[in-house]
Amino acid sequence: MDDSSTDNYDNGGRPEPSGSLRTFGAVYQGFRENAGFTQESLAPTIRYSAHYIGSVEQGRRLPSKKFIDRSEEALHTNGVLRKAARWLSKQPGLARWFREWAELEKQAISLYTYECRLVPGLLQSESYARTLFENRVPLLSEEEVDTQVAARLERQKLLRDRPNTTFSFVIDEHVFLRPTGGADTIRGVIDHVLECMTLRNVDVQVMPLSQGIHPGLDGPMQLLETPDNQWFGYCEGQESSQFITDPQTISTLYMRYAKLLSQALTPEDSGSLLKQIRGAL
Repeated sequence: MDDSSTDNYDNGGRPEPSGSLRTFGAVYQGFRENAGFTQESLAPTIRYSAHYIGSVEQGRRLPSKKFIDRSEEALHTNGVLRKAARWLSKQPGLARWFREWAELEKQAISLYTYECRLVPGLLQSESYARTLFENRVPLLSEEEVDTQVAARLERQKLLRDRPNTTFSFVIDEHVFLRPTGGADTIRGVIDHVLECMTLRNVDVQVMPLSQGIHPGLDGPMQLLETPDNQWFGYCEGQESSQFITDPQTISTLYMRYAKLLSQALTPEDSGSLLKQIRGAL
């Protein structure tokens, strides 16, 4: 079976069904039943579990490209599922879909992240992450803080567990100048980032303050590439995040990220700058 288990990442909880996912799920169920399959009997045919099929039909899971391709063949839908799937991500306000993004991260062959607000989750030290969760509004309980910190640290294992995946980060310099949690916490997170930079599959580039304007001024973004060379994007804001599959939008984000890479400091110069910032604390 190709479906992966669902882990408890930063946002927690299951993604709430969107209208487009529910509609796709209902259409899929109709095709399945018309073809004479139950979820259990279809599972071995398309090599996805009955649980995965049920999640798609209930609008709780974004179907993968392989799932759709195999279903097209098994259910003889004549391209209808592929056409319908193009519209799944065009609905805004998908903050709870971070779980779907986190699952894709576990499969990605490349992951690109631009951040201008804080150190990206994959690079945060425990103290830095705890500071963020302890100061979240509305406040979390101590148990919830511990759970969130543990989930974030668990997710960070991706950097070492996937040595063949390329992780690229562009981070604004002012992120490291803000005294989040105090001087000790900032020293700790800089040390942690510098340690991550020693990994062959991790590149961190700092966007210097001297670069007055750059393509990331619209906000943070993430891009990833799957083993079958599909690209996805993720943009996060105040209580409103968006999971992106539209090729035109992803092309725009990719062009912006490429420009960011050309304007940011090299990894070597970024490391030197981080050491200078740490020494000044």
